[in-house]
Amino acid sequence: MKRLWILFVWVAASVSARAETPVILVFGDSISAGYGLERVQQGWVALLQTKLQSEGYGYEVINASVSGETTAGGLARLPRALSLHQPKIVILELGGNDGLRALPIEQMRANLAQMADLASAAGARVLLLGMRMPPNYGPDYTEQFRLCYVDLARQKKLPLVPFLLNDVALTPNLMQADGIHPNALGEPTLLANVWPALQPLLHK
Repeated sequence: MKRLWILFVWVAASVSARAETPVILVFGDSISAGYGLERVQQGWVALLQTKLQSEGYGYEVINASVSGETTAGGLARLPRALSLHQPKIVILELGGNDGLRALPIEQMRANLAQMADLASAAGARVLLLGMRMPPNYGPDYTEQFRLCYVDLARQKKLPLVPFLLNDVALTPNLMQADGIHPNALGEPTLLANVWPALQPLLHK
């Protein structure tokens, strides 16, 4: 009986400790899901967890990214993810697949805005990660796509990483053969792009 009581106390303490650990929810597409990498540990999200631990930040990183996800799909999934994980911070990395499919930018913007509002209403701070479209989509579309993130961040007063793939997308040895996804060598640069915008949120 005593052993059972000790086991119960240990399990209860472990559950309580996990419940008190603040969560960073990464909510994105294949860029954050680690598409094409040999090991998930090579992805920038896994590298973020390692960096947080090494620098003494007591956050758990939950990667809820899905390859191929659009902003519409993300909007449908987000309420359950917020309820399940109750994050303190949401890193929102969506829109790239909307752009690659040339979906209407106004709808993409509306979906991102709703996701930011849902996360904020759930008590989470939101970090928006921007993407860019290649020039073959035409100057009007690519500029409107870029400004979608800038305008949304300004309107909602969100911290923004203007382009997650900055210093990676145009460097062939840091990209996979598809020209869309970073390889393992490029992933640390993605984390370096995210970190300056994320770090201030860790202290709030």
